[in-house]
Amino acid sequence: MCLSIPSKVVELHPDEQAVTVDTMGVKRKVSSHLLAEPLALDDYVLIHIGFVMNKIDKQDAMESLALYQEIVSKLEQEEREA
Repeated sequence: MCLSIPSKVVELHPDEQAVTVDTMGVKRKVSSHLLAEPLALDDYVLIHIGFVMNKIDKQDAMESLALYQEIVSKLEQEEREA
């Protein structure tokens, strides 16, 4: 099973067909070779093994990120209580 967290495009590398994304504060460069449509700064994407798989709606991305943050917060709270 693969869990893909929405990532925000923060830098474009058109000469490399790549973009730098921010995934909950972690930045990394990923390939956009598999995506037919062009990407722009502030787009939200889903990534699998270093490749952008698709672009997603900003509202959907924000809702997903809020849920992921809630999960992380609950896990951190459980660790503190253990």
